[in-house]
Amino acid sequence: MRYTKTEQTEILGDSADPFSVVDTGLTWLPKEDHFGIKLSGRLVAHAGLLRLPVSIGAVETEVVGVGGVAVAPDVRGRGLARQVLAAALEYAQTMGPQYGLLFCRPPLVPLYQRLGWRVLNQEVHVEQHHGPVIMPLQSMWTPLHGNEDWPAGTVRLLSFPM
Repeated sequence: MRYTKTEQTEILGDSADPFSVVDTGLTWLPKEDHFGIKLSGRLVAHAGLLRLPVSIGAVETEVVGVGGVAVAPDVRGRGLARQVLAAALEYAQTMGPQYGLLFCRPPLVPLYQRLGWRVLNQEVHVEQHHGPVIMPLQSMWTPLHGNEDWPAGTVRLLSFPM
């Protein structure tokens, strides 16, 4: 699907900070693959994906970054986040990487845990214009193939976050 500022506004309204992350001061990457749910012709839910390089310990690999997850306030509580993430993760399983990775504000951790995501209990370093910084949001992950554990080692996203 196409996903622009217009579609984002359709879901979340016209806010300068719809995801409440401006105060992190981070530069974010746009997603490349988009998944949405429409009700009565209106886009009401979205999730985006982006394949990204990461190092875990001494191993460089890739993850599927998940971001831009949004459900319109007036239709929350209907399982739309579950549906749009399920569609996105089904596609993510075809992209190759072993893990999905997302960053979220602490109040959203229980929602993602109910959807099968796991808290990554360690710092994640992400690239920014002036060099790597520690991600100030909660990092969460999910296996994309089987039920593998997240590997041990320092985690560094070798790009801007998604």
